[in-house]
Amino acid sequence: MALKSICVFCGASSGANPAYREAATQLGRQLAQRGLTLVYGGGKVGLMGVVADAALAAGGEVVGIIPQALKALEVGHGGLTRLEVVDGMHARKARMAELADAFVALPGGLGTLEELFEVWTWGQLGYHGKPLGLLEVNGFFDKLTGFLDHLVQENFVRQPHRDMLQVREDADALIDALAQWQPTVLPKWADRAPD
Repeated sequence: MALKSICVFCGASSGANPAYREAATQLGRQLAQRGLTLVYGGGKVGLMGVVADAALAAGGEVVGIIPQALKALEVGHGGLTRLEVVDGMHARKARMAELADAFVALPGGLGTLEELFEVWTWGQLGYHGKPLGLLEVNGFFDKLTGFLDHLVQENFVRQPHRDMLQVREDADALIDALAQWQPTVLPKWADRAPD
């Protein structure tokens, strides 16, 4: 798949470990060096600001999408290629999904997870065929990926749907994996009785 843009979900906080900032910097830089547009939540604080600043510093294009109600709280980034202000969170997520060819989650909190799981669910339901991944940083996502494997073992998630989520510890390797990913056509309702 030829990627032109990647949406990055990440925290409005920088977290407790400096490695999170380093990973966000590496990802932003890699996106710019590959000529990929960064699409993200539009804030200038936390990892959001770090990934955007790194992409901009490396000469990349950065498009931020921020709800009006969060513009002041997340301190909308004024130095982006383009900052779009939308009505609310639903509009934000829909616009980011529209602009992106792939999705990556860096460490973050509830909003980051919610955005990741929503776009993953859209892919599972066949609403899009775009790849998604986690940039693993110092085991941040270990418990989450373990729980996802548990969901497969308990027959709540099918293995091909679990495999939609690429996990790598290096930004360059993750972007490569996303570019090589092929969508799986598999109905969501695997145990539905035939009509």
